[in-house]
Amino acid sequence: MLEWRSMRTGMAQTITKGIKALLSEANSQVRTLSVAEAMALHGSPGVVFVDLRDPRELDREGRLPGAFHCPRGMLEFWIDPESPYAKPVFQQDRQFVFFCAGGWRSALAAKAARDMGLKPVAHVEGGFGAWKKAGAPVELPEKAPGDT
Repeated sequence: MLEWRSMRTGMAQTITKGIKALLSEANSQVRTLSVAEAMALHGSPGVVFVDLRDPRELDREGRLPGAFHCPRGMLEFWIDPESPYAKPVFQQDRQFVFFCAGGWRSALAAKAARDMGLKPVAHVEGGFGAWKKAGAPVELPEKAPGDT
C-alpha cells in the first residue's frame, strides 16, 4: 500500500544502475567482436548470428544473410528449453554472436544469454549499422510496389 501511495504523490524514482553501468558490466563480461572479427566468423558452420532487432528495423535496413532473427523481448524465453517458447537453435552446440542496430541491446542480450548458461556468446561492436558501413554482406529489404 505504501508503494501505491508514493506513486500517487508523484515522488520521483531513483535509478540506482543506469544504462551506462549496465553496458559497462555487460561489455566486461562478454566478448565484443569488431566487425572484421564478425565478418571472419560469418558463414562458419559452428556460428549462429542472432539478430535482435525489431521486425520493422529488418524491413527498413535489411538483414545479415543467414542470421537467425530473435526479437530482443523474446530472447530469454527462446533460450530456456523449459519455456513453451523455446527455439531449438539455442539448444545446439554452437557459438552465438548477437547483434542489434548499434551494439547496446546486443551487449545486454549476450550478457543475459551468458547468465542463463548459453556459451560461448559474443556481440558485434557497433551492431548492424557498423556491419553495413563496413560493406559487409547485407540482404536489402524488398520494396513494395509503388515504393521509390
